Amino acid sequence: MELDFIHVFEPPADPAAPVLLLLHGTGGHERDLLPLAAELWPGAGVLSPRGQVLERGMPRFFRRLAEGVFDLEDLRRRTRELAAFLARASGGYRFDAGRVIAVGFSNGANIAASLLLLEPQALAGAVLFRAMVPLVPEPLPAIPGTPVLLSNGRTDPLVTTEETERLAALLGAAGATVTLAWQPAGHALTHADVVQAREWLSKSK
Repeated sequence: MELDFIHVFEPPADPAAPVLLLLHGTGGHERDLLPLAAELWPGAGVLSPRGQVLERGMPRFFRRLAEGVFDLEDLRRRTRELAAFLARASGGYRFDAGRVIAVGFSNGANIAASLLLLEPQALAGAVLFRAMVPLVPEPLPAIPGTPVLLSNGRTDPLVTTEETERLAALLGAAGATVTLAWQPAGHALTHADVVQAREWLSKSK
């Protein structure tokens, strides 16, 4: 099925399970997070697109001007395109658009956070690994009760403690129910991240 993004789709094996929107980090691709999805929610559906921006040959979901400095115009455009892709995919693959949970790492977590802030109807929840504040929309959206797990590393050289807390506060101000989890780790994903995310997701089953 052609839907603009190179992607992988796997329907839910369990009819009661959601579809996990898998969003890879810089240099990743559409198959990177498939093993993670199987660990987080066995039986869930999977929709995993590849980022359409290339940075020195590495796929990303939006452009940046420097490390930690985002091209906000491109971010807004790419966020709208990803939301439109989700809508088309839900119609084409016949899954419930209201039961999509994003699972993003790094660049993928940042565009997932941007979806929550700019296209709040697109997601029912999100697991954000190593996310930063993508942008601050005015006005803030209303996402009352939307569950968000924000899992960042205490020693992450790319995402500071202050940045993490700022994102948690921003999402909370929009109404999201934010769980902030700190890992004794840097920027790389760890087993502790996976275990905590799996337990967090199990509460929504």
